[in-house]
Amino acid sequence: MNEMLVKAARAVMLVALALASAPAVHAAEAITYLFPAPPSLPAFGPIQLAKGKGYFTAAGLDVTFAVGRGGVDVAKQVGAGNAPLGGIVADAPIVVRQNGVPIKIVALFGGKGFMQLVVREDSGITKPADLKGKTISVMSYQDTTYYALLGLLASAGLTQNDVNVEAAGPVGVWQALASGTSVAMAGVPDWIPPVQAAGVKVRVLPTDEFFPHMAQAVAASDETIKEKPALVRAFVHAALHGMKDIMDDPDKAAADFVGFVPEWKGKEGGVKAAFEYYATLVYPGQKVLGAVDVDRLTKLQDFYLAKEIIRQKTPVNELYTNEFVQ
Repeated sequence: MNEMLVKAARAVMLVALALASAPAVHAAEAITYLFPAPPSLPAFGPIQLAKGKGYFTAAGLDVTFAVGRGGVDVAKQVGAGNAPLGGIVADAPIVVRQNGVPIKIVALFGGKGFMQLVVREDSGITKPADLKGKTISVMSYQDTTYYALLGLLASAGLTQNDVNVEAAGPVGVWQALASGTSVAMAGVPDWIPPVQAAGVKVRVLPTDEFFPHMAQAVAASDETIKEKPALVRAFVHAALHGMKDIMDDPDKAAADFVGFVPEWKGKEGGVKAAFEYYATLVYPGQKVLGAVDVDRLTKLQDFYLAKEIIRQKTPVNELYTNEFVQ
């Protein structure tokens, strides 16, 4: 009987030792990512793919989504600590840091510009100078795409007074081009497929060739960067993995995206077309995936100051960090 008790005791000890030596299972860290517009847009493909394909989970993150009121609002919310990370266009820190909002770009989704000048093929427009006297639709006069249009016009020696710019909203901007109300659109890749679906042939003039506009980015506050660098790095690497999937195979990435965002069922062609545009017009051009080009950012800030979009410049190293994309 005593021998049986000794054996039982030994067995209990072995189980206890095995449990003590087993690796600890850590719960995924819950974070909220703040979008500037509905998360279902193809523009946010890298984030949706990173979530749907498990890249965030593999990085130890449990990511949920929330929606702000545009990129500047996202920048302010992230700066205030209401969300650790958010989506912006890369000019947002230029605009908000002068007002004391402490955010930086921590990853950039591509080395080219987000805005594309899309013109009707029957308009005869082949270069920015041809826009003189023409009607151009934009989403709004406060949107980054409008500022990029000003830069595009300036590259040809034109100003907004040399053209007719009409603010039409996020749907009207492409509908105006499709209907012929405008002959050009300062738009993003998401808005090109609906125009083509309406049977209108278009020509795309990448802003990047004429003006140093920038792509979408992930923003974090100075405090988050300092206090939670591992979280920022984990998110950035997972998100860039999603972007790389689109660059490598836009069609497959589009099919995956539709699986994760079911409201696109039946409209797969539009997603594929948009991803093709991102893969060719926006994402290329980075020596290190996700890295900010300092010269480009500097030139963009100089333009914003010259056009009085901002009152003062911020030291460029306060606008971004490339430490998390390495």
